Amino acid sequence: MRDWFDVELRHLRYFVAVAAHGSFNRAAQVLHLTQPALSRQVKDLEAELGVLLLVRGKNTVSLTDAGERFYEEAREVLARADLAVQRVRGEQRRDVLRIGYAPSATAGILPRTLERSQAEHASVRVELVDVSPTEMIGLAKKGRLDAIVALEPSLTTTPGFQWSVLRRVNLVLVMRADDPLALLKRVPPRRLREVPLVGLARENFPDYVPHLRRILKPHGVAPRFVALESDGVSTLFATVEAHRAAAILADSVVGIMPRTLVCRPFSPNLDPVVAKIGISATYPKPYAAAFARLLREEAERATRRRA
Repeated sequence: MRDWFDVELRHLRYFVAVAAHGSFNRAAQVLHLTQPALSRQVKDLEAELGVLLLVRGKNTVSLTDAGERFYEEAREVLARADLAVQRVRGEQRRDVLRIGYAPSATAGILPRTLERSQAEHASVRVELVDVSPTEMIGLAKKGRLDAIVALEPSLTTTPGFQWSVLRRVNLVLVMRADDPLALLKRVPPRRLREVPLVGLARENFPDYVPHLRRILKPHGVAPRFVALESDGVSTLFATVEAHRAAAILADSVVGIMPRTLVCRPFSPNLDPVVAKIGISATYPKPYAAAFARLLREEAERATRRRA
């Protein structure tokens, strides 16, 4: 096998894109190349290394064992190369890290993460993008997000991102303080059979309603929605009050709820929702992994505080 120095950076970028997207066709679209041209470039890389990196299927590709190891090394090399270019150009003074996030996945941990990130990397400006999952997927596909924090499964299948678990979030029932169910310390899921619910609309939150139907079915409950909101949790809170209804949300929203609302856990608990953080593998940023680490540390601290 030849040295790293015989391999061009563009070959690494092509290989990383194909591995991240799991498809030559999708990677070619992102890279603005034709599929045959991209395939030739990756074959040239394999020939240069003397190792098979990818297993080609009919419509998808997967990594060989050697490909898995090389993929991690290639990402690190590309990140270091991008950082070196930024330093030479003087751009290191103010790098930008664009983070798409779901408030319910980051509530209670994001402010401290931003504070620590600023302290550790003063030259990096973090830009937060709070939009719906549907809009976030569109931005991610255009390469306009460096990292995404979201609840499963809404964005965690977005191609071109490497995902890891951030935290597990329990579900609670949110309602007006004068709701009869607010008198309970814990709400049996079966009590939801006659409760009017407010939820998140499919056009922007496609997984919300199907997920609730799935986890409530074992309890003999078919959720009855009286309103579905497209704008997110903040608007949903107002609708809960207006309709004298309730909503099933992640318990992390407690910190952003208006005081007129309360929440109660379920007994037995409904299946928790997994929050994940994804880092762009197609366009890796040097500081994205560091930000993800800080966010995970804050999530762990928050979990210990609740225990």
